[in-house]
Amino acid sequence: MSDQREQQIADLVTPVVAESGADVEFVTLRRAGRRTVVVVAVDADGGVSLDAVADLSRKISVALDETDVMGESAYTLEVTSPGVHRPLTLPRHWRRAASRLVRVTGTDAEVFEGRVVDSDDTAVRLDVNGHVREVPYEQVAKAVVQVEFPKEAL
Repeated sequence: MSDQREQQIADLVTPVVAESGADVEFVTLRRAGRRTVVVVAVDADGGVSLDAVADLSRKISVALDETDVMGESAYTLEVTSPGVHRPLTLPRHWRRAASRLVRVTGTDAEVFEGRVVDSDDTAVRLDVNGHVREVPYEQVAKAVVQVEFPKEAL
């Protein structure tokens, strides 16, 4: 699918999603037979509820139908949250991961885990083995939230 069309769709739906207090995290297109599946991942501080996803789905559908961005192609719209395995690449991702355990690969190839204490526009502060470590975003090559299971579930 076209990266250009994905960007056009993202540009179109971003203001619609922003009106609801959420952000467009990504747009992807994939073929499913004769149809195109348009996947729009949205997120907000505190996450997005199923009701919010349903509301955004209706609004995004209207926005897509009012333009010719999809041309004459039949499409199916999927509005979703980005999921726990989304890489942490923007300051808002780190803010939304507050108190979560993350695995970080530094630009120097060092790999470590820590719990997000807080973050700002330039760096994240992680509790790594009981010590707060400030990591500037420019020194992060890759970071993802780790899935944790409650101890009583084990």
